[in-house]
Amino acid sequence: MASRYAQWRPAAPLRRWVDCVWVRENAERPAHSQLVVPDGCVDLIWWEGRAEIVGPDRGPRSVPVRGGAGIAGVRFRPGSAGLLLGRVPVREVCDLQVPLEELFPGLARPLTERLADAEHPRAAAAVLDAFAASLLPGYAPDPLAERAVALLGGPEPVPLSDLAAELGLSPRQLRRRVTDAVGYGPKTLHGVLRFQRALAWARSGEAGLAEIALRAGYADQAHFTREVRRLAGAPPTLLLGRRGSRTAQPDSDGDRAGQLSRTPRRRRAG
Repeated sequence: MASRYAQWRPAAPLRRWVDCVWVRENAERPAHSQLVVPDGCVDLIWWEGRAEIVGPDRGPRSVPVRGGAGIAGVRFRPGSAGLLLGRVPVREVCDLQVPLEELFPGLARPLTERLADAEHPRAAAAVLDAFAASLLPGYAPDPLAERAVALLGGPEPVPLSDLAAELGLSPRQLRRRVTDAVGYGPKTLHGVLRFQRALAWARSGEAGLAEIALRAGYADQAHFTREVRRLAGAPPTLLLGRRGSRTAQPDSDGDRAGQLSRTPRRRRAG
């Protein structure tokens, strides 16, 4: 049996802030490496008996995934991790994977008890979905950060001064608000979102790389290639398996389940 990944929409009240609920069930096979590339998201995962917060990445990683592992997660959209983190700025978990109990022991204990009764990853995913929904009554999103993320998701670069003026902030205030909400600043976020959009088009096979580069807002194909190398550690032809390449690709569904082995990058809260 091959490694299987599935995702679905979260509970209806969460759909503004949560991208998906997902599971990965790995076959009993030798450990393998999974390429993980930045997407601006934060995940709450259940893995090997513990709940962990996976912060947003700024660069690529190749991480080991053992055979037979069952993993479940909830993926928060860029700028929406405050639903999970509350007043903890997302920048505090950027490039990190942190046990939930180290940040929020009061939340982690009852959640861990409920997850312990889950007999399979999909059951654990349902528990995580319900847990995220239970946080909604106390959530107060930053509307300016939300609007900034939406504008930065477009194909054309938005000058920081123009974006700040539109939102009624100084450039410094804008940078702080976006960094607190997303984990990194406006320029980095724009690059990550553009990269993900181009990657999705490239995977569809509907256009060549030069056309995709222009459609996504890159200056040309060379610019696109440089950005893919920076964010994914490989040129587009290798990343996408084109020209007969045998290089492993990140999953086409945007799976971040490979992030489960960030042990050297963990840190304790405080």
